[in-house]
Amino acid sequence: MNQPCSSRRSFFKKSMGAGVCAATAPMLLPRLSAQDSANDRLGVACIGVGGRGSGIGGQAAGLGQLIACCDVSLKNATNFSNFHGEKGRQCKIYNDYREMLDKESGVDVVTIGTPDHWHVKIAIEAMKAGKHVYCEKPLTLTLAEGREVQEAVKRYGKIFQVGTQQRSEFDHRFLKAVAIARSGRLGENLRAVSSVGQAASRAQDKEKPFGPFKTSQPPEGFDWDLWLGPAPAVDYCDERVGWNFRWWFEYSGGQVTDWGVHHTDIAFWALGGDDGEAIEASGKGEFMGTTREQSLGLLLGKIPPKEMPVAWNVAYSFDVNIKLSTGNSIQLVSGPNELLIEGDRGKIRVNRGSLTGKPVEDVDADPKAKQEIEELMAKIYGGDLPKGHMNNFFECVRNGKAPVANVRDHVRAVNATHLANIALLTGRRIQYNPSTMSFTGDAEANQLVRRVKRAGYEING
Repeated sequence: MNQPCSSRRSFFKKSMGAGVCAATAPMLLPRLSAQDSANDRLGVACIGVGGRGSGIGGQAAGLGQLIACCDVSLKNATNFSNFHGEKGRQCKIYNDYREMLDKESGVDVVTIGTPDHWHVKIAIEAMKAGKHVYCEKPLTLTLAEGREVQEAVKRYGKIFQVGTQQRSEFDHRFLKAVAIARSGRLGENLRAVSSVGQAASRAQDKEKPFGPFKTSQPPEGFDWDLWLGPAPAVDYCDERVGWNFRWWFEYSGGQVTDWGVHHTDIAFWALGGDDGEAIEASGKGEFMGTTREQSLGLLLGKIPPKEMPVAWNVAYSFDVNIKLSTGNSIQLVSGPNELLIEGDRGKIRVNRGSLTGKPVEDVDADPKAKQEIEELMAKIYGGDLPKGHMNNFFECVRNGKAPVANVRDHVRAVNATHLANIALLTGRRIQYNPSTMSFTGDAEANQLVRRVKRAGYEING
């Protein structure tokens, strides 16, 4: 990195290390002109570069200067480095992100594209090491992790973008839906239906799509123990890794959190106001390769991991009603992929391909109403509309503004999906106090607020 970048980095460390928060950072961080940007790109490191991690890492590499990548799979890391590394400059490859954070002082930002159970630990330790963070969703595995990562963002003062890209992409139709809902055009007593489809079966055995699965030795160059990290030690099987990690409670929350947080995040943006929180959940669901009782027993520590069926154990189909402290509600279902927002005066439907409903037609037909909604969109977003989710992150690192998918807003939305899973696991209505992070009169639900991490993999932050 050249000298101007070193000077800028020193400035970042001095200002952010002194406890400057994102709200005050705009007065302190230097703005970069287009010419500065071309000659002084942010140093990028990418942690977890298979699948979606490769996608977000590639976006960051295109906007910054790729310095290093890290993956427990040597194949993933090598492929990423070969594809995204710059001619004449080596992208260093690491197996363990902790070594990378210790050695690579030229890194300004990191992307995190690992399975969910690693997100918060890596994110907090990256911020502690002085890096700004872009992390895939869902950010947290538990309710407790949500509080831990919010406290770390305040403590280290770093810019943190969560990968809920519906806030800034797809022709801004989700943002327009939020503006219409907030404008009052749908009336009062708003409710949302977050419909997110069913878990996709990608097992090789079509006769037993949810398991039980065969165990085997991990592929050459794949560090299985490090992949597990904070999660329980179990034997390797192909259906635990890649896309399918989503269907194990040890590493994720199934479709409830993986896709659920996308639409539920937008629903919170529209209905939750500035301080709305999920406070109650009830519903039913059908589990995959285990029973509800088995999945609950695993998470409560009543069934040792190695005594569980080697099978997917999250909810396959579900219908859960989530009440918010604002009095509004979100219904999370495994139906056609869309978000419905409805009030006593009308309803709209939005997904990544369309925004429909009579209130939308009325706005588009009236130039004055259209202008009002566009102005409200800019107000909700906080300025000019984003050109892309990763672009928004890089701009915020440079100007110190809060990104469009900040940690606080994301945690509120993902907590709602965690409540949905806890209601499904316990099989009953649960009532939650966000302030005390506890459930009313429910010992089992309270045990699900956090997880015991495997020895040696506690958060160092």
